Amino acid sequence: MKHDAPGYSDDKAAVLKRLRRIEGQVRGIERMVEDDTYCIDVLTQVSATTKALEAVALKLLDEHLSHCVVDAAKRGGPEADAKVKEASAAIARLVRS
Repeated sequence: MKHDAPGYSDDKAAVLKRLRRIEGQVRGIERMVEDDTYCIDVLTQVSATTKALEAVALKLLDEHLSHCVVDAAKRGGPEADAKVKEASAAIARLVRS
């Protein structure tokens, strides 16, 4: 299946900025563990980082639906069906995580 530019292309810089911030959060958690920080404080930071990753995932999913899936649906045919199934599988993975 041919892939056009990703739906997030217009917001790529913002997505990368968010991911870099999350990377910093993960390094902070690592330091907390190295410094024997209280468990609940570490878990609080893990939760915040998880929420930040979920926000990125939802942004990417929204962009995928509004660009990739919509464009494929306009073209119709098997590609449209494949994009819808692909999006459904991605949503299922997010819900299970």
